[in-house]
Amino acid sequence: MKFELQYSDTKTNARAGLITTDHGIIETPIFMPVGTQGAVKAVHMPELKDDIKAQIILGNTYHLYLRPGLDILEKAGGLHKFNGWDRPILTDSGGFQVFSLSENRKLREEGAEFRSHIDGSKHLFTPEKVMDIERTIGADIIMAFDECCPGDAEYDYAKQSLGLTERWLDRCFKRFNETEPKYGYQQSLFPIVQGCVYPELRIRAAENVAAKEADGNAIGGLAVGEPTEKMYEMIELVNGILPKDKPRYLMGVGTPINILEAIERGVDMFDCIMPTRNGRNGQIFTPFGTMNMRNKKWEYDFSPIDPEGPSFVDRIYSKAYLHHLIKVNEILGLQIASIHNLAFYLWLVKEARKHIIAGDFPIWKTQMVRQMDNRL
Repeated sequence: MKFELQYSDTKTNARAGLITTDHGIIETPIFMPVGTQGAVKAVHMPELKDDIKAQIILGNTYHLYLRPGLDILEKAGGLHKFNGWDRPILTDSGGFQVFSLSENRKLREEGAEFRSHIDGSKHLFTPEKVMDIERTIGADIIMAFDECCPGDAEYDYAKQSLGLTERWLDRCFKRFNETEPKYGYQQSLFPIVQGCVYPELRIRAAENVAAKEADGNAIGGLAVGEPTEKMYEMIELVNGILPKDKPRYLMGVGTPINILEAIERGVDMFDCIMPTRNGRNGQIFTPFGTMNMRNKKWEYDFSPIDPEGPSFVDRIYSKAYLHHLIKVNEILGLQIASIHNLAFYLWLVKEARKHIIAGDFPIWKTQMVRQMDNRL
């Protein structure tokens, strides 16, 4: 994997670059739709490529390991062949999913023992096993196995957790370097900076991660319960240490405003379930604020969802029609909302890139944050 830093904003830390993988080029900053179980919910691959304009999508190690299972994925020739997506894929290591199973998992030096949320069966994820699983899934970018501690964790717990994550990281790199890709193209391993909201721990973690000289680096453990201001503070702190010539990936964040704030602080890559999850609950993101399509105010509004929107759904369907579909829980309504929101997120990062290159990113960003912070 190669990263070319093309433009840097002179007044902020915003950047525009190119990531080159064996499955194609990614223009940064970029948002990556989440396809947890091998599919972005309610969206076909042609819609992802041609309408939403996704350049890279995510899969999740924990979920794909449980279903469909490694045997099927390997026989298919990896996730790309299995789901029909021929552009880059990133896999999260499952660390966050194991973290979220707090009542059904035990952490120890060897790894994380957990019970499946599907059938209660017992499993053990070690750093070595996670690397083997991600080799079998076959994503272009794979994540190290870490512990994601809560945003409100006490210092002593966060320090202990970071120590475990760092020891696991060494084991991840050892296993990664001992093995080869399975399907004839290269894979890149990204380490993850943890450390909760404690500057001392984040600095230590970022320095340790930077020393790995990986193809790219990730910032994890944010947007998990800590105040938004703390999240921005940690991003700024970490990005002051992570190498400038490697892409920086902020995991699981967030709202459109979060994304612009993080771009301003030097982040290149994002993912979040919010566009699809919130869309399925009737929330629509636009450049001028959010709309709750369950609200009665849209019942007789026959204007397009977003006449200037980037997706075909924005122009051919009305607010009244989408209100009706969401209200009656019609699957088409969930699809329309998901497609709209994903297309909007991809449009937003593309516009950010355009304004970084044009040299007026700070002015544009300030205006967009003000507009998007409205309820319509």
